[in-house]
Amino acid sequence: MHWRMRTTLMVSLLAVSLGFTATCLMVIRLSVKQEIRKGLDSDLSHSLSTFRGIASQRNQMLAREAALLADLPSLKALMSTQDVHTIEDGAGEFYTTSGADFFALASTSGQLYSHVNRGKGLDDGQVTEGVRACMTAQEGECLTPFGSSVYELSIQPIYFGPATNESRLGYVIVGYAIDHAVARQISDVAEAEVAFLVDGNVSVSTLGARRLGDLMRQSKGLESRSEAAQSIVLGGEAYTAVKAALPAGGNRGVELIVFKSYDRASMYLRQVNRWILTLGICALILGLLLAAYISRTITLPLEVLVAGARALGQGDFSYRLSASGAFEVRELGLAFDRMRKELQRTQQELIEADRLATIGRMASSVSHDLRHHLSTIYANAEFMSLDRIGKQERVELMAEVQEGVQGMTDLIESLLLFSQTGQVLHLQDESMAMLVKRTVHSVRQHPECREVEIVVGELADVEANVDGAKLGRALYNLLLNACQAAGGCGGLGDGLDPSVSVLLTEERGEIRIAIADNGGGISESIRDTLFQPFVSAGKVNGTGLGLTVAQHIAQEHGGEVRLETTQAGNTVFSLVLSRRALEVLGRGRGGSVRRSIGTGWAAGRAAEEIPGQEKP
Repeated sequence: MHWRMRTTLMVSLLAVSLGFTATCLMVIRLSVKQEIRKGLDSDLSHSLSTFRGIASQRNQMLAREAALLADLPSLKALMSTQDVHTIEDGAGEFYTTSGADFFALASTSGQLYSHVNRGKGLDDGQVTEGVRACMTAQEGECLTPFGSSVYELSIQPIYFGPATNESRLGYVIVGYAIDHAVARQISDVAEAEVAFLVDGNVSVSTLGARRLGDLMRQSKGLESRSEAAQSIVLGGEAYTAVKAALPAGGNRGVELIVFKSYDRASMYLRQVNRWILTLGICALILGLLLAAYISRTITLPLEVLVAGARALGQGDFSYRLSASGAFEVRELGLAFDRMRKELQRTQQELIEADRLATIGRMASSVSHDLRHHLSTIYANAEFMSLDRIGKQERVELMAEVQEGVQGMTDLIESLLLFSQTGQVLHLQDESMAMLVKRTVHSVRQHPECREVEIVVGELADVEANVDGAKLGRALYNLLLNACQAAGGCGGLGDGLDPSVSVLLTEERGEIRIAIADNGGGISESIRDTLFQPFVSAGKVNGTGLGLTVAQHIAQEHGGEVRLETTQAGNTVFSLVLSRRALEVLGRGRGGSVRRSIGTGWAAGRAAEEIPGQEKP
């Protein structure tokens, strides 16, 4: 595919603009996306650290508070009773003093005497199970769930007397609830959503109630060991989440999930995409405007110059060139216009010189031939005027006079036809076979062709819309040249009789009349200029117009005369007519071109009526 410069330029600018925009969009999108991922991962990691920091501080406070309570004499006195009802009655005072979310007293064996908590009451069995799990695991801080509620506990032993006595009266347990306030505190620090799960069920969360179901379903697929950021979708919104397993007493699983909306965090990315897209569209529009400007100032004037060069190649010197465009293009146009004018002037000079040269060659050739014929006529007429010339000699002299007159007639007819080439053709339906036969019959009457055998070979039954008179003259010239070449202008000799053969065929839309002779061939010195006027070699009385006239007539019919082959004993000229060209001529002049139907019988009858004519 060959594109014009303007198309190539516009496509290139468009491709560069789109490519640059797409590349920038992709690079910035990937960079911003990566930064968003890093920011989310950092925030989520910070959230876990925040929770652990808050938990550590509160655990330290719980430990100090539990230690203070364990040292209270009143509490030691209460625990020394080892009476469940007495301890239950006195536990409320110490719960109020502690200010904790959970308060409990237990025996050294882990039997729970009393427990109090803020908010909804807890199941005794679940509390007993959770406290025993923590006491079994360790003394000190422990995270344990009571049903669906999660508490951070601090367990301190109560000693009778100094702790060094190792005389334990029981345990005091204080704790705080992992509730919505704790979750909101962590969420506010990290600007993320927080959820605590107990055995896969949500205990407390800052997430809306509509997305809790999605959270419980997708939390099972989150990996908690590596605490790596993972992607989940909650309510059609993309989130980045981190899941961490929290150490809890017993066999209960407590997990913390911190997640942040990726869609909300990527709002900036979408805004950047819109900016880049807007810039890309602006760059595209600017590129198109630039391409249009370059097209108007450079490529369009160059196309006009190309069209002018094409017109100049076809001989049109009047094609109008554009005076617009860039400075260099205008300079090129002016230089081209000067060159065109110079070429036109030079062509006119060459045509004039060629015309003068042609006239000179014609005058020289015609004067030479006319003097030759006139000299022959004058000399023979002078001999005929003598009294001593006999009858037989007079007949021979009269024949030479007739030959001279015939030569002058042929010369004048050739000049007339040469001057008439290019005029309007008189087209009519002609049988090409009959045209060939008539022409062969006329050529046989020529004095130079009487001793030459003209063999008419296959004549195809073809009819065409041609100018019969002009085309007959072209064939006549070709046959006459063949007879002259075979008979008196370089025949082979060696006992061979001079002969000329004629064939008429039609193949693949071409009508071909081939004329072959067994003369000595065409001299190599004139083969390149064979069809130019007044070119002749080896002929005594040749004018050099026969082939020129034949070629011009063939070209007027949209065909040509070709030299097929030339060598000693075989020279073939072909007059070729194109069916398509004849149809175009017929439509242009109201004529027609068609194959003859049923003309074979008429052609045969015509051949019988022409004296000395062979049947095809």
